[in-house]
Amino acid sequence: MKVLVIGSGGREHALVWKLRQSPRVTQLYCTPGNGGIADEATCLAADVKNIDSLLALANQIRPDLTVVGPEVPLQLGVVDEFTKRGWRIFGPTKAAAQLESSKSFAKEFMQRHRIPTAHYAICNSMDEVEHSLAHFHAPLVVKADGLAAGKGVVICQAKDEVMSVCSEMLSGKTLGEAGARVVLEECLQGEEVSLLVLCDGERVVPMVAAQDHKRVGDGDTGPNTGGMGAYSTSTIIDEQMTQWLMHHVAQPVVTGMKAEGAEFKGILYCGLMMTARGPMVLEFNCRFGDPETQPLMMRLDSDLVDALEASVEGRVSSGNFRWSPDPSVCIVIASGGYPGTYEAGKKIIGLEEAAKVEGVKVFHAGTSKHDGAYLTAGGRVLGVTARAKDLQSAVDRAYEATAKIGFEGSHYRKDIAARAFKKS
Repeated sequence: MKVLVIGSGGREHALVWKLRQSPRVTQLYCTPGNGGIADEATCLAADVKNIDSLLALANQIRPDLTVVGPEVPLQLGVVDEFTKRGWRIFGPTKAAAQLESSKSFAKEFMQRHRIPTAHYAICNSMDEVEHSLAHFHAPLVVKADGLAAGKGVVICQAKDEVMSVCSEMLSGKTLGEAGARVVLEECLQGEEVSLLVLCDGERVVPMVAAQDHKRVGDGDTGPNTGGMGAYSTSTIIDEQMTQWLMHHVAQPVVTGMKAEGAEFKGILYCGLMMTARGPMVLEFNCRFGDPETQPLMMRLDSDLVDALEASVEGRVSSGNFRWSPDPSVCIVIASGGYPGTYEAGKKIIGLEEAAKVEGVKVFHAGTSKHDGAYLTAGGRVLGVTARAKDLQSAVDRAYEATAKIGFEGSHYRKDIAARAFKKS
């Protein structure tokens, strides 16, 4: 079968790598792809933020299955348009993707369906912000309502900081339309967990859990990023907690969306905070997470195509995934200046040496390839991912490989998965 993957990051490289292992896949395409993806799939040009461009490409190659990586095409309704034309595509419709594309929609939906989440207020103006602040204690979290590529969340230690951040967002200066409405939330304390769930409009099946590292610096310091690394082990949450989350979070989402006329198919990414009051939903995403997908694909022992088809065809069951008990770790190497401004076009060295480390796969995120050389082409450049019999060995392998890679200005966190060792 012919499979098309939409996107160009580390998540898409991991999906391409896993899809390529399926004996059922005969032709694999990616649009627009990146330097590393081009080694494993045919990369074709299209604008992922333009539905007509994606439709033209699909018309040309006629894929049997399309897999959507990033959130923007989902928000624009790519699933609706492909489905209308009889093309099978994995992901939620535009209406269902509002769970990610609008923070205010998600919060109100959770309230309607009694899904545990932080106390919040939705504000359209500075007057509303000022009025709402009386109902909160600092610290607070300010979230842009719309899609902001992982950069629309600010933790504020004082109320005057909340006013300043909201003023910037609402003015459109920092995030444009994404910040035209803001959500204020109480700041939850606890361990963050990412749980991705396969949905078919009615049923839900969990993937294994992962933990992301959002802050740019060691010890969870500095500004938020799209994610500087992640790890996955069978000890992040136990079977009992997984079932609780299916019953109290994932299933109510899918049942609630269907009841509201927006059937949810695809991946529901549940960003959770494990608080003293119990698990609370921080956010929903409507697609595979990045960088969580990289360690998850390393642990997946079954055929990814079969699972994606089960979602599209409405027959998700507990047999869709088979997981390795081995832990996995992903370390993101970023461009100098990321998550702020950075320069592209830096030559990357050491990739071949890194790939020789046992149990390691280097996923490309922001790269291009010219005259046989790989160059940086984004903020997050590579995701060095390793799997091993125990977490310490996986961490050691990942860092051994990371140390072999270099480009001007590169930086990465030195403490990925450190929290897991503190607990043990």
